[in-house]
Amino acid sequence: MTAVLWQGWGVETAEIVDGWLAALFERHRASLTFQEVRRGVQALSRSYVELRDRRRAPKALDGAGKRAAFACFFTPLHFLLVRELLVQLAPAAVERVVDLGCGCMGAGLAWATASTTAQTEVHGVDRNRWALDEAARNLSWFGRRGRAVLGDLCSFPSPAGATGVVVAFAANELDDDGRQRLLQRLLSGVAAGASVLVVEPIARSLTARWWPGWEAAFVGAGGRTDLWRLPVELPPRLRELDRAAGLDHRELTARTLYVARRSADAAVR
Repeated sequence: MTAVLWQGWGVETAEIVDGWLAALFERHRASLTFQEVRRGVQALSRSYVELRDRRRAPKALDGAGKRAAFACFFTPLHFLLVRELLVQLAPAAVERVVDLGCGCMGAGLAWATASTTAQTEVHGVDRNRWALDEAARNLSWFGRRGRAVLGDLCSFPSPAGATGVVVAFAANELDDDGRQRLLQRLLSGVAAGASVLVVEPIARSLTARWWPGWEAAFVGAGGRTDLWRLPVELPPRLRELDRAAGLDHRELTARTLYVARRSADAAVR
C-alpha cells in the first residue's frame, strides 16, 4: 500500500514534531560534531542490516555517536513511519499504549499522537537503560503520562481493554522461543480486547522463517497483514543526515500485522 506521508497530520502535530526534532538535535549535538553523528548513523545502519541479534544489543549503543544517531535519526524515522501507518489503519481510540522493546519510545508516542484520545498514556519496556532515559525525556516533551521500565518484552502482562500494543522492529531480534512467547502474549491481549500492531522491515531476510506463522495467527485472530511503501520528504535535519550517511529514505517501508481491538461488549463474550 502507498500513501503520502504527512497528509492529514494537522498543523499542531507537525509543529510539535518539528519542535521535538529541534530539541533532540540541540541536545545531542551539544558535545558532538555533525561527522560524529553521521558516523553513528552509518554504524547503526550496518547493525540493522547485518547484525540483528539481541545478544549484541548492549553494544549497539555503546558510543555517544551511535546513541545520538539512534535518538536523533532512527527514533524520529520510526515515529514518522508508525504514526503514518496508524493514520492509514485508523485504529479505535485507546486509553493507553504499550510499546514493547520501546527504545526511545518513538513507536509508542506515534500511536499516542495518532489517537483521538488526548490523554492517552504511553508505557514501554526495554533492556537498555540509556534508551529508557531518552524515552522518559520524549514522554515529557510530548506531555504524555506514562513510564518506560527496564524489562523483557516477552514477559509483559497481557494487555486488555482499551489498550494499543506496538512491537516495532523488535520481534526479529528475539530467538525462536522468545518470539513464540511474545506471540502468545499478543494473541492473549487480542482476545482480551486490545489492539496490536507489529512492525518489521520489509526485507524478507530478517523475517522469512517466522513471519508466515505470525501472519496466519494474526489473520486467524481477525487481523490483517500489509506491505507499505510510504513516499516521504524528510524534515531538513533528518534529510541532511540521511544524505550525509549515504542513505536514501525517500520512502519509508515496512511490513505489518494489525488486529483492531474489539468493543468492550465483544471482548467479554
